[in-house]
Amino acid sequence: MNLEYSAEEIAFRDEVRAFIRDNYPAHLRDIESRDKMNREDFLAWHKILGKKGWSAPAWPVEYGGTGWTSTQRYIWGEENALAETTPLLPFGLSMVAPVIYTFGTPEQKAYYLPRILSGEDWWCQGYSEPGAGSDLAGLRTTAVRKGDKYIVNGQKTWTTLAQYADWGFFLCRTDPDAKKQEGISFILIDMKSPGVTVRPIIMLDGGHEVNDVYLDNVEVPVENLVGKENQGWTCAKFLLAHERSGIAGVARSKRGVERLKDLARAELADDGGPLIRDDDFRRKIAELEIDLSALEYTELRVLANEHAGKGPGVESSLLKVKGTEIQQRLTELAMEAVGNYTMPYFRSAGDGNDFAVGPDYAKMTAPSYFNMRKTSIFGGSNEIQRNIIAKMVLGL
Repeated sequence: MNLEYSAEEIAFRDEVRAFIRDNYPAHLRDIESRDKMNREDFLAWHKILGKKGWSAPAWPVEYGGTGWTSTQRYIWGEENALAETTPLLPFGLSMVAPVIYTFGTPEQKAYYLPRILSGEDWWCQGYSEPGAGSDLAGLRTTAVRKGDKYIVNGQKTWTTLAQYADWGFFLCRTDPDAKKQEGISFILIDMKSPGVTVRPIIMLDGGHEVNDVYLDNVEVPVENLVGKENQGWTCAKFLLAHERSGIAGVARSKRGVERLKDLARAELADDGGPLIRDDDFRRKIAELEIDLSALEYTELRVLANEHAGKGPGVESSLLKVKGTEIQQRLTELAMEAVGNYTMPYFRSAGDGNDFAVGPDYAKMTAPSYFNMRKTSIFGGSNEIQRNIIAKMVLGL
């Protein structure tokens, strides 16, 4: 694997860097956390990239993709991490869109893909249910066909940012008598439909990021079925492979390591010196960087395979497990670096007046730590991913 950039790739990097510098919305740089963002904040960068034609680098060119090489896509991720841009929401761009352009009808592709590309439609994911998270195939939400409509009933949970969503992609049981995986369909639902109720779940860090979604006799046109009835598990697995690859977040973890080092240089240890001088803490950072470098090579191989026309395979599970472990270790080490300043943090009741004791660089450490506990669960828990790896790689 050649890791040296060519002259053309360096020119591309400079073009990307200049575009981000000149076009990234200035007001987004002042927002310290996702729960301070409204709908328009989340979509601002997406819409700018949509106009540029850069919102979906991984899509096939015929549907609006950039046609970039794997190296260019890597550079794109690196530069966005370096500039600390707001990540584009994955639910439309990298989750449901690949399902639609792979399994959808020509009419579905023509309608939904341009609206996802531009940021006109906001999507959410209706997979997990109470009692059906890691065992996703045990879901109980039903879709009963009546004429040219499905009548959908059930509950989904942990639905990220559903409070803003225009559309959702839902797994529904359409054949209650079939084996668990064989009676599921992949259905697109307008979130403004009568019978759809979104209720907030306030997380441990005090933020409103996830929701319960209740579906009470929701009428959905049959043409909103993607793929074939009762074969939605194929779509679900395909989507999860793409989701897991994106969860790894290598470029942003690399930026996180640099922030951690800055934190350790700033924070004073008990003996009055910066924590970065502590041999044990430096060892922990070094071990983290080694793991991150190994993960980066794996991600590069996956990108190269995708550019060669191969979809993400079991490597997506490897990326997901190790990537989320690294993300959590970053927040754990940040907590260690900040020490007592992690404790006195109080989330406001939505009035924007959060209260934290200590220096500014320490105040988001505890909320970040709490929020990142979820990464090893979503997209299929890490325990499930290890089972997949054991079966597909080790043959166990």
